Amino acid sequence: MKRNRRIGAVAALTLAALVTGTGAGFAATTTPSAAPVATHAFDAAPATATAPTRTFQGNLPAPTGRYAAGEDIIHLTDTSRLDPWVPSSGPRQLAVTMVYPAVPGTGTPAPYMTLGEAAGIIQHRKLPASSGITPQTLSGVTTHAFDGARPRRGKHPLVVLSTAAENPRMMLTSLATELASHGYVVALVGHTYEDTGETLANGETPPCVTCDHPEKIDFNAETAGRAKDVSFVIDQLTHGNTAWRLAHLIDKHEIGMAGHSLGGAAAAATMIADPRVRAGVDMDGTFFPAPKPGQINRPFLMLGRADGHTPGDGGDDAVWKQAWDAFGGYKKWLTVVGADHFSFADGDVLQKQAGFPSASPLSPERGVEITREYVTAFFDKTLKGIDRPLLDGPSPNNPEVLFHSPGH
Repeated sequence: MKRNRRIGAVAALTLAALVTGTGAGFAATTTPSAAPVATHAFDAAPATATAPTRTFQGNLPAPTGRYAAGEDIIHLTDTSRLDPWVPSSGPRQLAVTMVYPAVPGTGTPAPYMTLGEAAGIIQHRKLPASSGITPQTLSGVTTHAFDGARPRRGKHPLVVLSTAAENPRMMLTSLATELASHGYVVALVGHTYEDTGETLANGETPPCVTCDHPEKIDFNAETAGRAKDVSFVIDQLTHGNTAWRLAHLIDKHEIGMAGHSLGGAAAAATMIADPRVRAGVDMDGTFFPAPKPGQINRPFLMLGRADGHTPGDGGDDAVWKQAWDAFGGYKKWLTVVGADHFSFADGDVLQKQAGFPSASPLSPERGVEITREYVTAFFDKTLKGIDRPLLDGPSPNNPEVLFHSPGH
């Protein structure tokens, strides 16, 4: 646990972190992920006298599947509970990016985030103007997702994604577009007040409440809160087809969840609380708390750094071993040699493109490639029933990926 908290504290100061409920009475609006909007909370990049020395042009890896990735933004309000971080703000509000299988060649390029969300990252990370990263350039990162794209007909499994602490939902866009291209509907959930900013339905982008003093946060309570967020989102997407215009695309009987860091802990917490989630993935996150025997008897994948999550190393791997022993269903424990904590999200790729040195021996592009390949294969097997030999053991095409079966 201490190691993960230390990583989070360091990440908060680096660009790696950048790119680091029932339905009663809810309010929902759906818009294409329209042109970015500035908001009163973060209405400009920080003032500086230093002129940019480069132009940042971010480009996430293109998805590899047969479908295009369509995108919508929806806004949901859970009237059954007050916001846990700022109760005075009223009921819990969430921004969710829906990414779905679409017909290639339709729609228009979707922005990476709103100007308000981009400015929130820049201010919180104290990114220098010399980097060329502005709200406009960050919002304009190429995502390979398309607003207004024509959906692919049929029913598709739903995968919910939850990001690391302090990181907005867009940090897992590469994984979301990959899954959509392979026939999944994906819900990227923004956990309001827990990251650098999520633009809400009223156009405001509230700042992070939990970021400045992570040592005071009860991580068990935070993962339980995220589980409530996710269950509420699933409620709204599967009951009545009113929260999202394309909810008819979702096969409500095939639902999975994946998360990075604290989001990985939230995947386990959600599976314990919500039996509708049939398969889960933790990407390099400590469990808060570790599941107990009998709590999760459904498929689970643990995918992490070799340095920190290899059995017998001590530290976080002991918590993973406790979780591994508790899981009662199909399970896999994989580690990636050379990966760092942010190899499993968009961060390292955009860090490299911005000209910042990478802390990982593994190339950022390779980290994303491995993450997308194994997470997609896992959901193919567990939600679609498709055999994926990639999960059977080491592959000569992926020598960095190690398989572990402690106790077997």
